[in-house]
Amino acid sequence: MSKRPTIQDVAERAGVSRGTVDRVLNNRSYVRDEVRERVMAAIRETGYLSPREAHRRMDAGRPLPLTPVKLGVLLPNWGGPFHAEVSRGIQAARAALAERHAEIRVCMCETDLPVEAIELLDELLGWGAQGIALCALEDVSIEAKVNELAEQGIPCITFNSDLPNSRRLCFIGQDYAKSGRIAAELLSKCIPADAQVLAMAGNLEYNGHRTRLDGFCRHMAAKGFAASQIEVIETYNNYRLTFNRVTEAIRTMPGLRAIYMANRSVTGCVDAVRAAGMTGRLRIIAHDMSERRRQMLREGSLDLTVTQDLYRQGYQPLTLLCDLLQQGRSPESDLISTDISIVCAQNTD
Repeated sequence: MSKRPTIQDVAERAGVSRGTVDRVLNNRSYVRDEVRERVMAAIRETGYLSPREAHRRMDAGRPLPLTPVKLGVLLPNWGGPFHAEVSRGIQAARAALAERHAEIRVCMCETDLPVEAIELLDELLGWGAQGIALCALEDVSIEAKVNELAEQGIPCITFNSDLPNSRRLCFIGQDYAKSGRIAAELLSKCIPADAQVLAMAGNLEYNGHRTRLDGFCRHMAAKGFAASQIEVIETYNNYRLTFNRVTEAIRTMPGLRAIYMANRSVTGCVDAVRAAGMTGRLRIIAHDMSERRRQMLREGSLDLTVTQDLYRQGYQPLTLLCDLLQQGRSPESDLISTDISIVCAQNTD
């Protein structure tokens, strides 16, 4: 099977960057006439087809060979159900896309530092990634990096936590504001109107965490709960920090009746409530599902969890990137929402 010419082949033939080729293909300004003509000549000589033109020809009934593609994935330093389910989705995509000659490489951050995410994106770029799926902090430097990649003709799809101010191709994930509103609606029906609530976030620099918490707080306000009744704390998904903060809240908030876990340190929360002898006396609502959380629901130490389709968040970005790069088929929307489910002790199976 012959390899279809790529934008990199055109750039090398013309002696310019991939970003310059992209600007010529999209008729953007700031390209000198002499350079533009050189790029157009390279396109003719290599036989390069833009994804849009390739897609048009396929629609016209002229099939094209599938070009081998390299796809990169950038994951945050999260464990638990996120890592397990997203990784399962990535593995399924790797198997499904193997016959389409797609090679997939995964890089995982060890910290929440933006500089590390940027270094790993550069590592994927050096490996030859032609498209990247990422879940990262909503940080201006990471957004700038995604914009730089877009300029070079490398599409990026965000999943789980968005970078809405960047030039990412699309976002795949839960409607986090809606997810937070659902948690608030459920919790507001379980506690008195004068109750105090502890709302625990992971890291509010992640768009998903922040949007989910904002949706929760806004809906609690709509249900008549004052802002002073809700104590918001970041615990960075750390077990010990979560345990200590919950223990302190139980001691210092006499009206505490519920805990909203907008982060992943649910075990730290449940253990602190149990240690204080408050199991069954405080309502606890969390997000996502794992075997441990399923056990918590069954034993009554967790009341409800609002889940999302993490498997799809690992799988779909890679299939969409492959469709774009090989067939010129763009995502139908720049926001693709995954399912939301409510799980309690009665429907854990």
